[in-house]
Amino acid sequence: MRAAVLRTPAPIARQPLRLEEMPVPQAGEGQVVLRLKACGVCRTDLHIVEGELAPLGAWIVPGHQIVGEVEGMGRVGVSWMGGTDGCCWYCRHDRENLCDQPTFTGYTVNGGYAEYAVARADFVFPLPAALGDMQAAPLLCAGIIGFRSLRVAGVEPGERVGLFGFGASAHLAIEILRAWKCEVYVATRGESHRKLAESLGAAWVGSEHQKPPVPLDRAVTFAPSGDVVVTALGSLRKGGVVAINAIHLDRIPEFDYDTLLWGERQIRSVANMTRQDARDFLQVAAEVGLRPKVTVFPLHEANQALAAVKADAIDGAAVLAP
Repeated sequence: MRAAVLRTPAPIARQPLRLEEMPVPQAGEGQVVLRLKACGVCRTDLHIVEGELAPLGAWIVPGHQIVGEVEGMGRVGVSWMGGTDGCCWYCRHDRENLCDQPTFTGYTVNGGYAEYAVARADFVFPLPAALGDMQAAPLLCAGIIGFRSLRVAGVEPGERVGLFGFGASAHLAIEILRAWKCEVYVATRGESHRKLAESLGAAWVGSEHQKPPVPLDRAVTFAPSGDVVVTALGSLRKGGVVAINAIHLDRIPEFDYDTLLWGERQIRSVANMTRQDARDFLQVAAEVGLRPKVTVFPLHEANQALAAVKADAIDGAAVLAP
């Protein structure tokens, strides 16, 4: 099979992924082999390829938003959480997203920038039949983690919710929020991103440095920038919550406690997802008719796809077609 392999992390401008030939992987006990149909491109993949997440081995095949065919199971999806130990305190208390010994698809085990992949059979999910392969792929991380972010922020139907950054995850979250009758306020860079937010029903859209014109009940930040977290925090009413949707953050700058955090405002981080999050989100996605906006790249253009994600050069999500 062909696979886009990372051997030495480097800035994406240096095109660190190389297309290589390697044997088709074989399933071990409790595993399945997927013939890849699509793999979403995530900003987390960029952090891995550029080395912001430290390498865990000599090489890796990235990619964790996998749509594939499994003999006897049909079409299924695989996400970032590729496995848990099942026995730590967090797994025993329904918090498997915080497992002490997790497996991460495309980071600790090979992922979906390839023509075939292996996954744990108990960590694959049936996919809505109404969604095509390319549209299903972004649901498997961008969609699920965006959904979990709304849960971590404590969003209730009808609330005012801010989305700070408007890439692959946020453009799916807004459709869930609209289905919940929430007013959505979007602050993001890039004119095309702002136009997309408007077209998807945002009540207000501004630049990344602007605050919404009304106090927000909840906010979710999608940009890996601490400056954005402070802007979101400053947009909340008393008792409001900011959920940080980022596996890597540059830093959070110093800010004034009395005017920004006081009043029982909260900052929460979003860490991974659970299988129940995935099942719940995929059900909601089917019910609301979620249709991600995607830009498709062939497998040999994996570096270009990641560069486009880094530059915010595409609206919606990037997807590789092996």
